[in-house]
Amino acid sequence: MGCYGDAFATTPNVDKLAARGMIYTHAWSCAPVCAPARTTIISGMYASSTGAEHMRSMVPFPAGKKMFPQFLREAGYYCSNNAKEDYNLVQPGLVWDDSSRKAHWRNRKPAQPFFAVFNSEKSHESKLRVRPHRQLHDPAKVRVPAYHPDTPEVRQDWAQYYDIVTEADTDAGERLKELEEAGLTEDTIVFYWADHGSGMPRSKRWPYNSGLQVPLVVYIPDKFKDLHPPEYKPGGKSDRLVSFGDFAPTVLSLAGIQPPDWMQGHAFLGKFLEAPQPFIYGFRGRMDERDDLVRSVTDGRYVYLRNYMPHKIYGQHIDYMFQTPTTRVWKQLHDEGKLTPAQDIFWNTKAREELYDLQSDPDEVNNLAASPAHQKIKTRLHKAQQDLARKIRDVGFLPEGELFSRADGGSPYDMGHNDGQYPFARVFEAAELASMLEADAVPELKQRFKDNDSAVRWWAALGMLTRGENGVRAAHGELAAALKDNSPYVRIAAAEALGRYGNDADLKQALNALVELGPIGKMPLTCRVCSKICRRDSSQSGGSGSLSPRSR
Repeated sequence: MGCYGDAFATTPNVDKLAARGMIYTHAWSCAPVCAPARTTIISGMYASSTGAEHMRSMVPFPAGKKMFPQFLREAGYYCSNNAKEDYNLVQPGLVWDDSSRKAHWRNRKPAQPFFAVFNSEKSHESKLRVRPHRQLHDPAKVRVPAYHPDTPEVRQDWAQYYDIVTEADTDAGERLKELEEAGLTEDTIVFYWADHGSGMPRSKRWPYNSGLQVPLVVYIPDKFKDLHPPEYKPGGKSDRLVSFGDFAPTVLSLAGIQPPDWMQGHAFLGKFLEAPQPFIYGFRGRMDERDDLVRSVTDGRYVYLRNYMPHKIYGQHIDYMFQTPTTRVWKQLHDEGKLTPAQDIFWNTKAREELYDLQSDPDEVNNLAASPAHQKIKTRLHKAQQDLARKIRDVGFLPEGELFSRADGGSPYDMGHNDGQYPFARVFEAAELASMLEADAVPELKQRFKDNDSAVRWWAALGMLTRGENGVRAAHGELAAALKDNSPYVRIAAAEALGRYGNDADLKQALNALVELGPIGKMPLTCRVCSKICRRDSSQSGGSGSLSPRSR
């Protein structure tokens, strides 16, 4: 965007708004994909706390709590949303006076105060691949980030992304014009933001700065100067760290409503302005059809990522992402061995920790996690990430299915705050042991196969899976026994470990365990666990049959 110093961008309407208002230079969406990001906004709680971090999931809302527009409606505001909701939380009663394509502040009662949200979908990821497309920005002049290969397809996608951001800016201009024509410009506080980082691969879906940083422009008319933060001035900028978790308490604060204590964000404007925070946070859970667990944190300069499933590659195959031409050509060049080291990282298994200096490395390709000179910084950020997980009792460390089974019809948030249902400390400790890949953690992980909590046992099995052949050798007996565990998630993790890294007998047992979990009749089974195709052997007796492998 032009107001952020990008001379290639064409965003005149938001630039004009920024000249009258103020931009935030460090704003994070918390999630790098729309639904969990918007869920964090509407609730004022991290989706990793409410159990709503997984893309397009749906969980009950925490008992006794509300979505923030409900507080505004109770205070007399007309609340409209046009029109995208896309929350992963069940709405606790009537949230909006109107949420539809026709929703508008004009539909309120005369002189009624209003809170209105307008969504432009012009810059959505799907618009990147619309062809034919009328080009506004020259692909030859686009800057290709260091993690992307410099090809015609990539340049086309980046240039088209600039084009569709311009279209979204046009929408913003129309909304601002409506206020002006109604004589409400100097009576209305305006926020402009995006719901996550760019729609390009490795930005969207990934909790780097590239996937989480959003533009945030705020205009507060002079008549409301008592609601200004100390740093507010027209055409100015704030380096305060803000995130989507802060939006709900901030809007309530602007309306003179004291945010409830259970909201996890911090008001950065208004009557109940809070002190600046030292960190902001991000998270990644299941993205469409692919499981993952990543947590990130920044202090504004350094970005730290903690990968709890380092056995998975960064660029897991997600069908929707692979519809973008950049993704396909990027993967093709990896397969052909034609990428630079920085470009090739995305198609390999993850580091357990990542640390980037945005000042010297804005594209986040030089991982400083092992740098002796940066250990204090890494330790400080890792501690901040752990402290937040403990504070909010992050339920993302459970298998997704257990968010529901343990909650037993209630909300994962409420379950997560009951130590009898979710022994967080034990589960979190097991997750750290499993994923930091320290050799001396193996004996402790083997002991955790005996824990009475299934999530602890799941992490024990994942810990051996992440260690590959060494892990399977070290805990072969425990993994074999885990194939009969009463938790399907433990059985799946053990089966993947034995199927990938065990012998032929292990492979057969692992596949049989998976078939028992998901009956397939006599249909062929193509398994991503290994490079073999297996089929039900109809000559075997027993209800579930067995599988006999054959070479691809």
